[in-house]
Amino acid sequence: MALKIVKEEGVSLICIRVSDFQKILQKYWGYAAFRPLQLEIIESVAAGKDTLGLLPTGGGKSVTFQVYSLSVEGMCLVITPLIALMKDQVENLRKRGIRALSLHSGMTAGEIKITYDNAVWGEYKFLYVSPERLESEVFLEKLRQMKINLIAVDEAHCISQWGYDFRPSYLRIAGLRPLLPGVPVLALTATATPRVVEDIQEKLLFAVKNVKATSFSRSNLAYMVREKEDKLGYLVKSLERARGSGIVYVRNRRGSREIAEMLRKNGIAADFYHAGLSSEVRHQRQDAWISNQTRVIVATNAFGMGIDKPDVRFVIHADLPDSLEAYFQEAGRAGRDGQKSVAVLLYNPSDKLKLQKHLSVVFPSIDYVKRIYEAICNFLQVAVGFGKNQVFDFPLERFAEKFHFQVAQVYHSMKIIQRQGYFEFTEEVDSPSRIYFTVSRDELYNFQIANEAYDGFIKLLMRSYTGLFTGYVMVEEELLAARAATTPDVIVNFLKQLHNQRIIDYVPRRKSPYIYFSRDRVELERLLFSPENYDLRKQDFKERIGAVIHYASSTLKCRSQMLLAYFGETDSQRCGICDVCLERNQLGLSRMEFDRYREAIREGLQEPLLPEELLFRLGPGNESLREVLRWLMDHGKIVRRIDNRLEWKSEK
Repeated sequence: MALKIVKEEGVSLICIRVSDFQKILQKYWGYAAFRPLQLEIIESVAAGKDTLGLLPTGGGKSVTFQVYSLSVEGMCLVITPLIALMKDQVENLRKRGIRALSLHSGMTAGEIKITYDNAVWGEYKFLYVSPERLESEVFLEKLRQMKINLIAVDEAHCISQWGYDFRPSYLRIAGLRPLLPGVPVLALTATATPRVVEDIQEKLLFAVKNVKATSFSRSNLAYMVREKEDKLGYLVKSLERARGSGIVYVRNRRGSREIAEMLRKNGIAADFYHAGLSSEVRHQRQDAWISNQTRVIVATNAFGMGIDKPDVRFVIHADLPDSLEAYFQEAGRAGRDGQKSVAVLLYNPSDKLKLQKHLSVVFPSIDYVKRIYEAICNFLQVAVGFGKNQVFDFPLERFAEKFHFQVAQVYHSMKIIQRQGYFEFTEEVDSPSRIYFTVSRDELYNFQIANEAYDGFIKLLMRSYTGLFTGYVMVEEELLAARAATTPDVIVNFLKQLHNQRIIDYVPRRKSPYIYFSRDRVELERLLFSPENYDLRKQDFKERIGAVIHYASSTLKCRSQMLLAYFGETDSQRCGICDVCLERNQLGLSRMEFDRYREAIREGLQEPLLPEELLFRLGPGNESLREVLRWLMDHGKIVRRIDNRLEWKSEK
């Protein structure tokens, strides 16, 4: 196969066979071919071009930067806000024989030092970092010593003020570019409106705008909206008829538990999931659902990120989501195997009022937010002028109970504080135990000879885990206990004793969310919130929930077309399988015929006309035309005025 020139630097040419990328994919992932757009994105960054890749949920975003980085010398710097996914990806890469590291605020000073040393001197291919790490002078200094071949920005919508999960620490990514001249940036996201697409490229200082996007259309996924007063009754009946497994999304934790219990009482194998459960329980329930022991998981939006279950047949939203971005991502977890699946949104008119009232929860008053900030600092015993770069465990529910705050309002107040850059709040609660041998192999051998009581346990550690002398390794006390036929408490005691004798560094499992202070605590009168981070975001949120309400209440336009238009695809075809399309199909007309009659009626109503006048002009004997006219009137697209004339209702 001929060589393909993919990058030019002065007079030197770097040539890579296109087939090399396929070989890497086959070797490490076992796939013979790339998914749509993956290879195009890889070739774009291989040519040295800054690239924004828009791939739908489950489209294989991570493979693009992983394959490219494995094809060239150096290490890929991956920036992601999702620590749970960071840890999963690092672990998956290691299982494939690929050396990867992670760096985030939940790590100890010892872990961070070892990681820096490995990143600079070790032959590692990937370094995953959380965005707040970019504010560390130590990190920036160490970065200059690393050989970086690519900057990969996951969840790139977080850099945009108009993205639905803006993170101010993402704005520091642009500051890496002078430190890494000539290194391309690959930004990746599954959900971005046209405004966000432009903003991402601007904030990341793209030399030339370069977007690689595939259509977000899902031909196998039928979007449905069902207007139901009795949502729970409809849910039970639907799940009794439905085949396969699925997800029911609800707004709050109590709802997830109550609905799961109701489904079980009706003979449906269901369980509930939310962020307040222990990590062990969450993993058990997640695994039971993935293995089809549990058929239906009733969950808050904490469920689904990073879960790869291709055969999800249905996703049902019992409550309206906060945005179409969130809905599109959550609904998109159905049918990733390409088989027919359904995404159902349950709606009734009272939901509109509930969602609008939710605005006051998501955006409490500035005075309330300031009270939360002050209470958090007092709770964590952080004095004014102190706290920068420190990490604190933060049990949110216990804090809210102690200060008599509502948990939801505390959570959203913290999001506002985070957007302003005062601290970062990480909800992920499960950081497994880690150990690292701080002595050499010879020193360990001498210790074993002198301390026979520890010899068997040390041998158990070394049989169970590798890499203990080069970096921190995740360990499971329960697994070690099972292998030693003892209890986890005994294992923990051994680990603590070895830690105290400075043979290992033992970092026990962390089971609490935490707060990272990116700035020192400020006095209350100096705690400021810009219009961009409060007033404009509040207005933007109003528009988002308005788009959700419009989607839920509309009966005129194909659901797929509405969603795709929201993300900038304005020339898509009707899907033919959503509730709106199916109702049109009952007229016995093809898509083309219906649209032709609809357009003729719209053209005919350039001025208000009596029904008889309109039909006479367009074809008085055409029964199909009459049926389409009746359908448009029934669905509010055409309104009858007080003088009995028909008028076309303008598009919203």
